[in-house]
Amino acid sequence: KKKITLLAIWANNPGDKDGQYIEQVWKALHYYDALLKRQNVLLVGDFNSNSIWDKKYKMGNHSHVVNYLEKRKIFSCYHHHHQQEQGSEKHPTFYLYKHVDKPYHIDYCFASKKLLRSLTNVEVADYQAWKNYSDHVPIITTFNF
Repeated sequence: KKKITLLAIWANNPGDKDGQYIEQVWKALHYYDALLKRQNVLLVGDFNSNSIWDKKYKMGNHSHVVNYLEKRKIFSCYHHHHQQEQGSEKHPTFYLYKHVDKPYHIDYCFASKKLLRSLTNVEVADYQAWKNYSDHVPIITTFNF
């Protein structure tokens, strides 16, 4: 058996005057920093963010979050598996207002380095199969423990 620390993410807090989306993740990472130091850590969910929007935020933007996690040896499974750079994703996970012409990659699975070694596949589900259910599509991340 493998013990895993899972942080489920839905970055949205319209009541926070200091930031609604990725800034919430930034705050949570600092609050839960001790958990991030565990061996088997997963952060999974809707981060509502991408590095293409970094210029809009001064502190706690997407790249700050990615760098903070990387310093703790936690990496994006999608980017690792598909060997892609943040902000240049070829597989969207979100379609704004369910419009196929407004695709973005804003959902992530981050895994600690130890878990990343057992990563076998990362698949982004097909929009056409999911459009009746959500404007997001799942990221299916497979590990071989």
